[in-house]
Amino acid sequence: MNRTDRIGFIGGGNMAEAMLRGLLKGAFPAAGIVVSEPSADRRRLLQGNYGVTLAADNLEVVRACPLVVLAVKPQLAGEVLSGIAGAFGAGKLLVSVLAGVTTTAIEAFFSGSPRVVRAMPNTPALVAAGATALCGGRFATVDDLLTARHLFETVGSVQVVAEGQMDAVTGLSGSGPAYVVTVIEALADGGVQQGLPREVALSLATQTVLGAARLVQESGEHPAVLRDKVCSPGGTTIAGLKALEEKGLRAALMEAVATAAQRSRELGGKK
Repeated sequence: MNRTDRIGFIGGGNMAEAMLRGLLKGAFPAAGIVVSEPSADRRRLLQGNYGVTLAADNLEVVRACPLVVLAVKPQLAGEVLSGIAGAFGAGKLLVSVLAGVTTTAIEAFFSGSPRVVRAMPNTPALVAAGATALCGGRFATVDDLLTARHLFETVGSVQVVAEGQMDAVTGLSGSGPAYVVTVIEALADGGVQQGLPREVALSLATQTVLGAARLVQESGEHPAVLRDKVCSPGGTTIAGLKALEEKGLRAALMEAVATAAQRSRELGGKK
């Protein structure tokens, strides 16, 4: 990461915690992390488990840290940004993980040329297997994007996209883990239906999805090529794939991405 000795988090929920774990595993000192969080239980957990510094309020985080991660619920954005605007100066970088909230909307709360990077991580960041997309605001520099990239690489992989593509990212990777765990559940249910014990079916389904994803990632081959390699003429796999096509799995997943992306646009005030 580009050198900064203090990183602040406004909000200490699951995503912030995932990033804390990644930073600490990457040897960033716990003493250099400052967190403000309204829940007393969460504050105790974060301090007890990670040894981070707790702030009295959001303003203390902004004043103390050149890099601030905004990790609150999107509906709290206006209240939180209004409260920190007076302390957010030119020497600071704000990284937002607020779904649907554009960099332009965030910049509007600040005077001057606020440096803002928007991120869309996903929940596998909790196990250091996240997928995050980044885009820079009008005043963010190349170094700002590099700093944010390094921050999120502590919890998975990172792609830099245009801001106009962020709703599509939300529909695909932001919401995607829910689609995939539904697929895992359905595969396991199919195994149980065919006589497998539940724990065996779930273990096999989970490892199958994990292994297939790694195969796509590490082989560099197109998914269609890998699929064809296991489809023997007249065999079991092609029979199963025929059933998937007849039931519309591919179209259903594509529609899920489109519907979630549209909902992201609506939440961000776009049509």
